[in-house]
Amino acid sequence: MANKMKGAKDFLNDLAMPTVKGEGMRGLAVFISDIRNCKSKEAETKRINKELANIRSKFKGDKTLDGYQKKKYVCKLLFIFLLGHDIDFGHMEAVNLLSSNKYSEKQIGYLYISVLLNDQSHELNKLIVQSIKNDLGSAQPIHINLALQCIANIAGKEMAMSLGPDIPKLLTSGDVSPDVKQSASLCLLKLLRTCPEAVPHGEWATRVVHLLNDHHLGVVTAATSLIHELVRRNPEDYKSCVSLAVSRLCRIVTANYTDLQDYTYYFVAGPWLSVKLLRLLQLYPTPEDPAILQRLGTCLDNILNRTNEAPKSKKVQHSNAKNAVLFEAINLIIHMENDERLLTRACQQLCLFLSHKETNLRYLALESMCHLASTGCGKYIEPAQLNPVINSLKSERDISVRQRAVDLLYAMCDYQNAKTIVAEMLSYLELADYSIREELVLKVAILSEKWAKDYTWYVDTILRLIRVAGDYVSEEVWHRVIQIVTNVESVRHYAAKTVFEALQANACHENMVKVGGYILGEFGHLIAKDPSSTPLTQFYLLHSKYPLCSVSTRIMLLNTYVKFANVFADYAGVKNAIEDVLLNDSNIRSSDVELQQRASEYHKLITMNNTEVLLTVLDEMPAFPEKESSLLSKLKKYRAANAGAQNGEEESELSVNKSLPAAKVRSDEGANGENPQTTLSGRSSPVGNLGSSMATTASEDLLGLGDPPIDFSAPASSTNPYSGLADTSSNLDPLLDIFGPATNGSLTNGSFGSFSGGVHPLAEEAFKRFVLTDSGVLHEDEQIQISAQIEPRQSVVSRPPYQAQVTLFFTNCGSYPLNEFHVSVQLPENLSDFLSVKMIPITPASLSPGAQAKQMVEVTCKADYFTKPTLNVTFTKE
Repeated sequence: MANKMKGAKDFLNDLAMPTVKGEGMRGLAVFISDIRNCKSKEAETKRINKELANIRSKFKGDKTLDGYQKKKYVCKLLFIFLLGHDIDFGHMEAVNLLSSNKYSEKQIGYLYISVLLNDQSHELNKLIVQSIKNDLGSAQPIHINLALQCIANIAGKEMAMSLGPDIPKLLTSGDVSPDVKQSASLCLLKLLRTCPEAVPHGEWATRVVHLLNDHHLGVVTAATSLIHELVRRNPEDYKSCVSLAVSRLCRIVTANYTDLQDYTYYFVAGPWLSVKLLRLLQLYPTPEDPAILQRLGTCLDNILNRTNEAPKSKKVQHSNAKNAVLFEAINLIIHMENDERLLTRACQQLCLFLSHKETNLRYLALESMCHLASTGCGKYIEPAQLNPVINSLKSERDISVRQRAVDLLYAMCDYQNAKTIVAEMLSYLELADYSIREELVLKVAILSEKWAKDYTWYVDTILRLIRVAGDYVSEEVWHRVIQIVTNVESVRHYAAKTVFEALQANACHENMVKVGGYILGEFGHLIAKDPSSTPLTQFYLLHSKYPLCSVSTRIMLLNTYVKFANVFADYAGVKNAIEDVLLNDSNIRSSDVELQQRASEYHKLITMNNTEVLLTVLDEMPAFPEKESSLLSKLKKYRAANAGAQNGEEESELSVNKSLPAAKVRSDEGANGENPQTTLSGRSSPVGNLGSSMATTASEDLLGLGDPPIDFSAPASSTNPYSGLADTSSNLDPLLDIFGPATNGSLTNGSFGSFSGGVHPLAEEAFKRFVLTDSGVLHEDEQIQISAQIEPRQSVVSRPPYQAQVTLFFTNCGSYPLNEFHVSVQLPENLSDFLSVKMIPITPASLSPGAQAKQMVEVTCKADYFTKPTLNVTFTKE
C-alpha cells in the first residue's frame, strides 16, 4: 500500500508539472508549489483547509463544472489525502469521472478509487462495479486496460465475483488487442491467487493454452504465468500445453537475439519467458511422445552449448540472464531424470562453475548439484568431483556457499566416500559458524550411522563429535549411540573401552560423561579384567567428573554407581566406595529432591541382602525396539525452524536395514517410550531436558555440594575428613560454609538493649537464605545491616586448597554513628588445619549514619571441614 501511495504521489507531480508544455494542470501545480513552500506544519494545514473549503464550495454550488475542472479538484483531494489528511467528500465526483470518454479523466477516476475507495463495503461500490463492467465491454483497449488494472489492484471477493466471469472472455476473443490479452492474463492470475472461487471454469480454460502460440511475446509471457498457476492447481486439464511450451521454447532458443529485439535483454533472447517455460515443463513428467522428447532434448543441448560460446557482452547483466536460463534448464534435466547424456553434461557444467570467480555462480552450482544428488541422480556426480566440493568447504569466505557445500556433501555421501566426507565435516565443524553447528552435528550423526560399514567407526565418530561440538550435540544424538551400542552385542566391548579412554581427558564435555556413564554402567564389566580399567578405576574415573556435572547428569552417574555395586560386588572396595558416595552430604542431603531420593534409595537397595531383587531391578537393559531414527525428524524440524530447508531436497528414510544392517536400531525412546536410563523400577528416569551447564555456582563451591574425588582407600585420620563418613553424616549440617550455621555463630552487639551477646535471633533465618546463594543478607535490624558476597578464586573440581574472597558489607541503618567498629573471625580448635582466614582491617573505624563499610576476607579451604567459625562484630554507639 505504501508503494501504491508513493506511486500515486509521483504521478500527481508529473500531472502538475509535465515535461511537455501545455499538458499540465496549472491549478494543481500552484497548489503543490504552495504546499512545498510552507514554512511550518500550521501553515500547511491552513493552506489545505482553505483549498478544501474552495473545493467543497465548487462541488456543491457550481453545477457547470466540466470534466477538466472535476479532474483538477479530484487530483487536489487525492494529493491532500496522500499528505495524511482525511477526505470525506468528493467521492461521487471521482466515480463520475469513470464514465468520462476522455482517457485522462477516466485515469484520475480509477486512481482515486484505487487509493481512497478500495474498501469493498463502501456505499459507492455498486456504482464502481458497474462502471468497471461498462469499461470491460468498451471498444477502446485503453479503457479496458484501466478497468483490468483496477480489478487486479483492489478487487475483493464481492467485486471479483461480479467481474470475474467477464475477464476470461477477453482472453479467448479474436478481436481483442494483444495489450488487453496481456492485461487480462495478469488480472486473472491475480484473482486466481487471491479469490480463486471467482474465476469460472469453462471452455476458456482449455483454450487459454493456445496463447502460447500467440505471435506477441508479451501475451505469451503473461499467459505462461497464468497457465503455470492453472497447471499447478489442476494439471490434468492442461496437458496439451507441454507440446506448445516445447515448441515455443525451441523457437526462442534457436532464434538470434536480433530476431527478438523487443524482448532481448543484453544479447539474450527472451530470458524471462524461457525461464517461465522451463518451469512450466517441470510441472509435468517427461514427455512420452518421442518427437516432443527429442525436440526438448535438442533445445536443452543448445542451452548447454551456449555456455561455451564467447560472451557477447562483458556486463554482468548479460551473464545473469544467460545463466538464469542455464540453471533452469539444468533443473528441468534433473526433473526428467532419464536422459543420462544430458545429466552427465549438466554435472560437468556445474563442476566447472565450482571454480568460477563469481560467488553467486559457485553458490548456484552447489545448490543445483545438491538438488541433483538428493533426487536420486547422484550417481552422475563423479568421485573426482568430490574434491572441488571439499575445497569449497575449506576455502570459501561466504558462509552461505560453505553451507551449500555441506548440504552437497551430505547428499553425495555413500559407502565409498562416507569416511572422507564425515572427516571433512568434522574438521569444518571446529570452524563453522555457530548458527549452523547444530544442523551440522545432526548431519554428521546421520551419515555416520547410515553409511557405517562397521560399528567401531560409528562409535569413534560420535565420540569425536561430542569432543568437537559438545554443546551442540542434542539429546537425540547421544541417545542414538547408546541405543545402537545396546542393540549390537559385537560393539559393546569396543564402545566400553573407547569411552573409558575418552573420559580420561582433562577436559571432558558433559555429554561425554552421560554416554560414558551409561555404557560403563551397562557394559563396564566387559573391560573389568583389564588392569588399566578395573572396576575401582572405572568408578574413580567417573566420579572425578561428578562435581562438574549438572544435577541430571549426577542422577545418571548414581544409576551407574548402583549398577557397579551390583555387578562388581565381588571386587574389593567398590561397594564400600559407592556406599560412601551415596551417603555423602552433597547427595543424601542434596537440595535437589530427585538426587536426594535416589541416593537414599540406592543405598538402601545395595545394602539389602536379597540377591533376587538386586538381579531383577539392576538387570542389564534389554534391546531397544526397532524404529526409525529420530535424527532425520530432528534435522527437518531444525531446518523448518531456521528457514534452512533446501528446495526439492527430501531426506531418504533411515531405517534398520539401511543404516546398520545387523543392529536392532531403535528410536530415542526406550522400550516404554521413555529415555534410555534405568531406574530402580526398570523404567526410564526423567533425564530429558538435561542441563547443558557443567560449572557449579559459586555458592555450591563454598557449600561443598560439588565434592572432589574421594580417597576411600586412605585410613581414617584427622586429615581425611571422609573417613568414617557413614557413621557421622547424620550429625552434620549439609550446607557447609565458611561461617557455619547461624546457630553456632556469634554476632556481638554491646548496645542492643537486652541482647548483649551471642547469636541475634534475626540472624539465623537470614543465614539460611544466604547459604543457598553466592550473596545475601546475614543480619538486619533497626541499627545495622550485614551482607556478604562470595567470589571463588578457582573451580571446585580443582585440587585443594580452594580459595575464595568474601566481601562483607556493613551499613549503619540508625541515626547515630557506630564507633570503635571491629570485625573478627574466630576459628574453633583444630579448624585451623582445614581453614585459614585473612582479614583486611576496616577503615575508618567509625560508621556514620547511612554510611557503608566494606571488609575483605581471604579464605583458603585446605580440606572439607565440619566445625564452624564464628563471626564477631563489635562497636559502640554514642
